Amino acid sequence: MYEAGCEPDELAFHDALIAGAAFAADPARAGGMVVHAVAGPHREAWLQYVLSLLPIGSPVRRIPVHINDERLLGGLDLAATLAAGRPVAGRGLLQETDGGVIVIPSAERLTSSLASRIATAMDLGAVALQRDGFDESSPTRFGVIAFDEGQSAEERPPSVLLDRAALHITLPHVKIEKIAIDRFTRERVAEAAKETAAVILDDGALKLLCEMASLLGVWSINALIQGAHISRVLSALDGRDRVSEEDVATTARLVVAPRATRYPDAPADTPPPESATSEQQPEETSETKDDAGNIHDTVIAASRAALPAHLLELLLSGDHRKASKSRSGKSGAKTKSPRRGRPVGVKSGLLGEGARLNIVETLRAAAPWQSLRRREMADQNGAASLNRITIKAGDFRLWRLKAHGETVTVFVVDASGSTAVQRLGEAKGAVELLLSECYIRRDHAALIAFSGRGSELLLPPTRSLTRAKRNLADLPGGGGTPLASGIDAAVALCDAVKRKGQMPSVVLLTDGRANLNRHGKPGRGRAHDDAVLAAEMLRDMGVPSLVIDTSAKPNAPAERLADAMGARYLPLPHANADTLSKAVKAEVSRSAAP
Repeated sequence: MYEAGCEPDELAFHDALIAGAAFAADPARAGGMVVHAVAGPHREAWLQYVLSLLPIGSPVRRIPVHINDERLLGGLDLAATLAAGRPVAGRGLLQETDGGVIVIPSAERLTSSLASRIATAMDLGAVALQRDGFDESSPTRFGVIAFDEGQSAEERPPSVLLDRAALHITLPHVKIEKIAIDRFTRERVAEAAKETAAVILDDGALKLLCEMASLLGVWSINALIQGAHISRVLSALDGRDRVSEEDVATTARLVVAPRATRYPDAPADTPPPESATSEQQPEETSETKDDAGNIHDTVIAASRAALPAHLLELLLSGDHRKASKSRSGKSGAKTKSPRRGRPVGVKSGLLGEGARLNIVETLRAAAPWQSLRRREMADQNGAASLNRITIKAGDFRLWRLKAHGETVTVFVVDASGSTAVQRLGEAKGAVELLLSECYIRRDHAALIAFSGRGSELLLPPTRSLTRAKRNLADLPGGGGTPLASGIDAAVALCDAVKRKGQMPSVVLLTDGRANLNRHGKPGRGRAHDDAVLAAEMLRDMGVPSLVIDTSAKPNAPAERLADAMGARYLPLPHANADTLSKAVKAEVSRSAAP
């Protein structure tokens, strides 16, 4: 199905064109396509090509990630209801797309609730496809084109959409003029749609598809059902009445390989994912191993070539399960706010301080009761007012808002004499690296230093990387180690940060050898006890913390301090730039977790 002499990106784009044609043949039965691509001319050209293959008049709608349920699913038509004095239903966007396609830009930003609503509508439409005599009262049928603009393996569309989309492709940046995008026509796709049901998928081709799924660790029966359908469509598009090995290889690239949970060269006895039940796991026998070894090289090569780069790295490192369960974007997580933030819905309630009234939804709630209320007024007053809209307290609808929580990373640096000049320089370098990470994540950063007889807030919470680096460079060293004073300053600052609705985390760089107590008086025993008490206060506040040991080699005082603080302990001699970065990211994620 490829032209000779094509570059890898051109071959991938050809695959995207084939996938688009297979989808356009029957969008509702294919379920959908997940297209990993950033916005640009190449993506728009591909989308217009796919839409041009749909039957004339097929509705196409774009769904923004912030759409509300009323617009998506339909509901009360406010204008018609107020005019008629009785509830009048309105059509939702999904109903308007019956028989067509919905396009979802930035699908990785969909909330799980919105994705579930779309997936439920897709399931109802799929069930309706099996019935005879589909009529106007039947569920809506549509296909989905979801653009995944995520930059990492963790930034992915919700799993309910990934599972229902038959086709998963990556759209490379290529020069459009180098690609022949007129391979398929609307007429050819329409003929293939009619011929698909008659295409034969024999036992050999089906077994080959199942073996490939097993080799890649794909245990979803849904993937196999979708793969069988796509194989038939591909055969019909090429004018054949029987699925060939080439069709299975293409299906492996477009349907099976993107769902892989292990590399094709992995041992046959690699266990399936934890989510698979014992009933779903095939019993391993010598015959199973022999079958896996008999899979045609072309199919294996096609599947291996289709593994996305980030997925391949995860599979080879063995971290794919951990990554699939983690959640990205914890920094700046959304929190409920009564006064500010992005609207995420409405709720019933009474007007109070900070509450924001949603006038349209209030009218919508009151509209169905107007006829009854007019009659009540007529009974009470002897005449009805036809032009008055009566609103009661129970009709009030208030905005539900969510604001992005701001994260503040508080760096507490030991600048005392026990931290040698060389070690202080290394600590400054570590803090500068961590400050840069905070700047990239658009977090706030604060800097506290302690030495001599007390601590000092050198930098209040800020996003200014230049100011933070300048204050850090001017940090002098020497004097005693008032460790308790430094932690007390961090406790006070974290409390102030929390009062502002922000989420603090603490990074403490010290050797843990305190020699001055809270009042600046010498004495290692009392100084250590005060430091432990201060650390326990920080732990009781629930502030995620990280203790970086700046001594020449790991030592017990810093590790005991980390235990008292409930913090992660990280010796600086064993920590490189990447380790420090990952450690602070982990603590920031803990601070932003709901």
